[in-house]
Amino acid sequence: MCHGDIVCFLGMASSYPRVPGHEIAGVIDAVGAGVKRFQVGDRAAVGWFGKQCSECKPCRQGDFICCENQETTALQFDGGYQEYVNVPQEAVAKVPEGMDFKQAAPMMCAGMTVFNSLRHTKAVAGDLVAIQGTGGLGHLGVQFASKMGFHTVAISRGPEKKEEALKLGAHKYIDTSTQDAAKELQALGGAKVILTTVTNTEAMTSMIPCLGKNGTLVVIGVGPGNIQADPALLVGSKLNLQGWASGTPSDGEDTMKFANLFGIKSVNEVFPASKAPEAYDRMMSGKAHFRVVLDYESVEQ
Repeated sequence: MCHGDIVCFLGMASSYPRVPGHEIAGVIDAVGAGVKRFQVGDRAAVGWFGKQCSECKPCRQGDFICCENQETTALQFDGGYQEYVNVPQEAVAKVPEGMDFKQAAPMMCAGMTVFNSLRHTKAVAGDLVAIQGTGGLGHLGVQFASKMGFHTVAISRGPEKKEEALKLGAHKYIDTSTQDAAKELQALGGAKVILTTVTNTEAMTSMIPCLGKNGTLVVIGVGPGNIQADPALLVGSKLNLQGWASGTPSDGEDTMKFANLFGIKSVNEVFPASKAPEAYDRMMSGKAHFRVVLDYESVEQ
């Protein structure tokens, strides 16, 4: 389907052999029989969501992201670490005109996850919303939260991250290596929403006391271990703990349109496709700033 740019693959159980890559953007080269929504030459993108079964209870209720038989890009079928890829039409989203493919691809999973989770909370413009982590997901979360009109607080470790967090749109930065996040946020009235993008469950747990009354901790990072919560705190402050998956191609289109409209950008390190192994190693090192993108149109110098 696509000839274009690709970004990182979240390592999960899959059959071998399998081509990785679940954030893809490019141009449609051919369509199958019965495909009406897309035409050759369309600008398109694919994310984590591959296809719903349309038969299970969540599907019949219109909740496709919770499909019990959902197919996932690069798990049930080959992903985008290749010049061309075949995908189900249910997985495809249209890329807005004028949006660079290297920006569209990260929006189809990382961007969509933070945008979609934030817009489904009960937070309204002016509410205090904190983003825990300022990496691959978090740096997008800060931008989306700020552009949605939230009083945006970025939370991370280290003073070196403050300048960029503020530049991305955060109104305040909390350095957990020197500051008490709960004390800082409660001084502001407590957070209506905290979006935790980290994978450390102890760090997630530390955010619960940072919530204000009726606040919600939204978890989008996945790691080993369990989140620990004090029942008295949950009950006394009517707190909520919520997980959120990415979204469907329709959500991806909304994400890309919003990002394109408000100038939200993924900060990428771009590698030519010929350097895919180096790009993968860079991604897995945890040192990338912030997303790693493979570009099939670039020419290695």
